[in-house]
Amino acid sequence: MLVNSKQLLLDAKRGGYAIPSTNIFNLNSLKGVLKAAEENRSPLIISLAEVHTESLSIGETANIVNYYANKTDLPIVLHFDHGFTPSLVKQAINKGFTSVMIDGSSLPFDENVKITKEIVTLAHEKNVTVEAEIGHVGGGESYTDPEDDHSQLTTVEEAKRFAKLTNVDSLAVSIGTAHGTYRGTPKIDFERLSQINQAVDIPLVLHGGSGSGSENLRKAVELGICKVNIFTDLTIAAHDKLVDNFKDINYYDACLLAEEGIKECLLNYYSIFKTKRGM
Repeated sequence: MLVNSKQLLLDAKRGGYAIPSTNIFNLNSLKGVLKAAEENRSPLIISLAEVHTESLSIGETANIVNYYANKTDLPIVLHFDHGFTPSLVKQAINKGFTSVMIDGSSLPFDENVKITKEIVTLAHEKNVTVEAEIGHVGGGESYTDPEDDHSQLTTVEEAKRFAKLTNVDSLAVSIGTAHGTYRGTPKIDFERLSQINQAVDIPLVLHGGSGSGSENLRKAVELGICKVNIFTDLTIAAHDKLVDNFKDINYYDACLLAEEGIKECLLNYYSIFKTKRGM
């Protein structure tokens, strides 16, 4: 069943676990994450990133996910991830996405607040939840060491002010993780995360979960992270399943094998995040 993320993330916050947000890019990636959710009997956030709309359009994704969500009793969230373009975020809302992220993290604070408030007003009228980001999570090449670029990390005061001014439902914070593949060892600012969690009432989100390390992610969840975004590791798992087999199988079987790799990867993350089971 298709739901928004508000109650799921509040339950996760109270229960001390996190829900994975899995970026999909084709039908096989969608089926892989759905198989994991069904096997684990856990909620799932299915995300389409703005940068992947050339592979799957907003309308296509809404129709396909709605079809599969109606076939399960598990709570499924359809989320538009890293919406940099307000018109596309609004399109996602109007097409049936139940959750959206307006990403103004690269903008000055006041502009980020303004654009987020506009999306929150529109989304809440349609029972759609809104995530925003304060601070900035970049690519692995530049963000392996938060000590080299503290200005990009989320401050406690800005997180507190931003949440109050925007009425946003969840907040993505920058504490040292990175999108894509890391160069070097991730260094997570757990003290900063703990302070933000104590200062902000709404659920906190961690982007750049892939490659951050199981122990780092477990600790982040313990300190208040309620949603973790996963993409790169899903694609790596699909690739690794194919490496030793592709030359001996046809394309049809390769697609199924990739689905299996994605499913296994997500099942592992469900365990790391201690996501609620038996739903």
